[in-house]
Amino acid sequence: MVDMMKLLADLTPLNRVICSSDFDDTIGYMKDILPFREWTYPADDVYNGWVIPPKWDVKQAGIYHKGRLIYDGLHHPLAVMALSAPFRGTVDLAELKQHLHYDHRYDGAIPFHFRQLFRSYDRDWGFCVPKTFYDGLAAGNYDIVIETEEAPGILRVLDFTIEGKVPETIVFGANLDHPGVANDGLSGVAVGVALFDRLRQMKEKPNFSYRLVLAPGIIGNEYYLGMLPVEERDKIIEGMMLEMLGSPTELSLQLSRSKNSNIELSAEDALDELRTRHNVGEFESSLINDEYIWEAYGIPMASLSRYPYPEYHTDRDDIGLMSNVSLEESLDVVSHAVNTLESGPIIRKKFIGNICLSNPAYDLYIDPGQVAFGDKPDGNRRKLRLLMDIIPTITRPVTITQLAKKVGLPDEEVERYIRMWGECDLVSIT
Repeated sequence: MVDMMKLLADLTPLNRVICSSDFDDTIGYMKDILPFREWTYPADDVYNGWVIPPKWDVKQAGIYHKGRLIYDGLHHPLAVMALSAPFRGTVDLAELKQHLHYDHRYDGAIPFHFRQLFRSYDRDWGFCVPKTFYDGLAAGNYDIVIETEEAPGILRVLDFTIEGKVPETIVFGANLDHPGVANDGLSGVAVGVALFDRLRQMKEKPNFSYRLVLAPGIIGNEYYLGMLPVEERDKIIEGMMLEMLGSPTELSLQLSRSKNSNIELSAEDALDELRTRHNVGEFESSLINDEYIWEAYGIPMASLSRYPYPEYHTDRDDIGLMSNVSLEESLDVVSHAVNTLESGPIIRKKFIGNICLSNPAYDLYIDPGQVAFGDKPDGNRRKLRLLMDIIPTITRPVTITQLAKKVGLPDEEVERYIRMWGECDLVSIT
């Protein structure tokens, strides 16, 4: 059984930038929890214009005034700007302030400055500081030390797959990076590994296959999907990002662009059935992180988070913010969603084009009626007709629940009609 709070307590303090010793330690930690497969991408492997940053560790960092250390860059992983260039020298106040970054929302918070991680070819040196520190600096000269250790970076991604009865795979993703914070990324990792620890203990093989992907934000998923063998990538039909799930804020289900994947519909049901405080929004209505990467590869990607929360991208996103109640609630929602998917059969189309359903060989045609000939409107019959029209358009395996939601009919009625198609060998029912 995965102890989610312990995982957060162990990993939150680490400086988990994309390529670093602490990120390497995080990879090792995760491999002790689940039998992950590891993917590595070397520094010289430029893909789609993305450049893997160097491996970067801060050895010494400080701001000194009149011989006294006034800001220790090692006191928190966010205190030195991510991927800061090394620097040693004396600067005046005006120049120093050009290299200090503060949060414009909260006077006492340290912000997360992450841009250089994706632009390692254009780097500056700098610190992230509270605004109170920035405002309190006196005129004069300051001695600066930022000593780093660098080497060619290796991008590392983990995945773990539970094979189902069908090869079509539903993926859950979470971010392993984000230095020194707990909710943003790492809480999703905690829920993800707890979910898959449960799934691998199932007595029977699930219907769908399921995969957990833990990667550095944006660039990790781009390399993972771009470099994944096409035949393997094509098996991934949809997914959900798990993000920011430990704060005491309400759950937010952000739908995929298509708004009709199996997992998001099941998650929506789970939120309602568990009476969980939540909101549901369109794609990009709440946040946009790795979802757009997956969508670009034709994989509908919803997300479950507790965004927005006030501590986002600051040092206040710490272990003290984490709620075990929130983590367990999040885990219950995704577990319930998976259970819903697994409670009914999977439908796969076995034909191309459109079948003449009125042919006595099939007898599957639903006549919606014609008002001109005196037929009275029949809402139920029209919904069945809509179902009839949808079936030839199925391109990926779907569940009875997904089809039932599309047409507004009970699952039982949809399954009864679908099984008639199965008897004609037009669809397979797993």
